[in-house]
Amino acid sequence: MNLSPIAYITSPYKQKFAIPRQPNLVKEAKGEIVFEKDFSDPNCLRDIEQFSHLWLIFVFHETQDKGWSPTVQPPRLGGKENVGVFATRSTFRPNPLGMSVVENLGWEQLGSSLILKIGGLDLLDGTPILDIKPYLPYADALPDAKAGFAESIPGSQYEIVFSAEAEHELNKLQQDYPELKAFISSVLQQDPRPAWRKKEIDEKRYGMNLYDLNIKWQIQGNQIHVISINPES
Repeated sequence: MNLSPIAYITSPYKQKFAIPRQPNLVKEAKGEIVFEKDFSDPNCLRDIEQFSHLWLIFVFHETQDKGWSPTVQPPRLGGKENVGVFATRSTFRPNPLGMSVVENLGWEQLGSSLILKIGGLDLLDGTPILDIKPYLPYADALPDAKAGFAESIPGSQYEIVFSAEAEHELNKLQQDYPELKAFISSVLQQDPRPAWRKKEIDEKRYGMNLYDLNIKWQIQGNQIHVISINPES
């Protein structure tokens, strides 16, 4: 079985840390699917505008060489309880394949490049895309389905507070990144820390990379304080 990527993702998520654990939890996360030369024929996307959302089949390229285990420890269960790998969406799988539903934001042809714009993504920059399929609400949305230990929508109740320094940087970046403050806030509402960290007093300062920016933040009581926003050196 030989599979070749049809495209690669351009994403604001430059590292695994801070990527939401499911798609569409951070609506402000927007990216592009850039098709490979053999698949850059616009006919491949004919009538795709009829569908508001799309399924992406992709490769967990950052973890595919790290092997797999019959059991994993889902963050939903605190990262300490073992369940079967096929009862999770863990990145460590026998075949490193993932699937994600994203918003269809339209496409364009730039010279020889075919680009499909998407929103609500949860994919690392550079992720290889193997296939794209339309999302069909009548078949793909099952209101009576059960989700076991992942029944509730993830997200924290932290108030997101920006320091004066961070606000100053946001103002400077407004033209290039008009939704940056909302994007950072939505990412932090998912509380990207390791699951075990969430059950103890945590005074650590964290950093995350979004676009070409490094964002420093820290938990303080029931607030997440954004300390600084700086371009990557």
